[in-house]
Amino acid sequence: MLPQGNQQGYLRTGQKTCHDLRGRQVSCAGSGQDGEFQRGLAWPTSRFQTKEEVVVDQLTGLTWTRDANPNVYPLNWQEALAYVSKMNGDKAFGYSDWRLPNRRELRSLVSHQTRRPVLPEGHPFRNVFPSWYWTSTSAAINPAYGWYVNFDGGRMFYGGKFQSYLVWPVRGEGNGILPFSGQILCYDEKGKIVPCEGSGQDGEFRRGHKWPQPRFKVSGSVVTDRLTGLGWQRRADLIGKEVSWGDALAAVDDLGDPWRLPNINELESLVDCSRHSPALLSKHPFREVRDAYWSSTTSMFEPDWAWALYLKKGAVGVGQKRGAHFHVWAVA
Repeated sequence: MLPQGNQQGYLRTGQKTCHDLRGRQVSCAGSGQDGEFQRGLAWPTSRFQTKEEVVVDQLTGLTWTRDANPNVYPLNWQEALAYVSKMNGDKAFGYSDWRLPNRRELRSLVSHQTRRPVLPEGHPFRNVFPSWYWTSTSAAINPAYGWYVNFDGGRMFYGGKFQSYLVWPVRGEGNGILPFSGQILCYDEKGKIVPCEGSGQDGEFRRGHKWPQPRFKVSGSVVTDRLTGLGWQRRADLIGKEVSWGDALAAVDDLGDPWRLPNINELESLVDCSRHSPALLSKHPFREVRDAYWSSTTSMFEPDWAWALYLKKGAVGVGQKRGAHFHVWAVA
């Protein structure tokens, strides 16, 4: 029997509707889309609990500032880290353990059912700016760059640490739902390795559920990720070429149950943030790994586009559904 995921190690995307190649809403039944399966850890009915000027996410256990832009003005990466350090010195909102979130912590707030901002409906946050927010995670492909998340549409990419983006502080240990990012080193704004102690970076805190050892189990043509319970085809290129989104869904449907096209959170769960080209664990067992893959998740910013994982970099972006842009990797 093929594994079908324990729905731990990655969150549900929040997507409930399904859309065709032109972005028109269609029935989810038999579509093979994210909105049909809705895999991943389900959100609590009352996800956020507001406590004066902080908000507890009852899905992850993390605490965020209610003001999503407490500094008002954008900061470069080092300034962002220093700003959060100062918050701790000032015991902002009564706490001294604030930090710049790592990329999985920041991205955990994203809802793929909404847009402008991409936050769950009815969220209690104020001053959410539809732009880029820094994470504490450096980009392995170029450590002079840091990861950031866009709360207008939901993309996650990286930029030079000299650039200026917004800051949304987080605190708390969390409840162990979110997995470790994989990053264990710390870097300055020029990409040079620096001591992690006191840096405020992802490599210092290493928050998140630790990966099982070994992480992957191979059974013939199937690889089980013991972190998430998901079963991936060992051959990470079902068709052998870049195809359109419609062709990707059709190809996986031809495999039959329980195979499906993964949602964007399932794809992102594979990323090791200490690696690039590909951004996978160094001793991964997969074959024919390609640069980028379609997900089954529609972009609600423009529903004729769908989400994709750029596995060479570890980035989360989009592609127009009708174009032959990405490869196909089946999951069960």
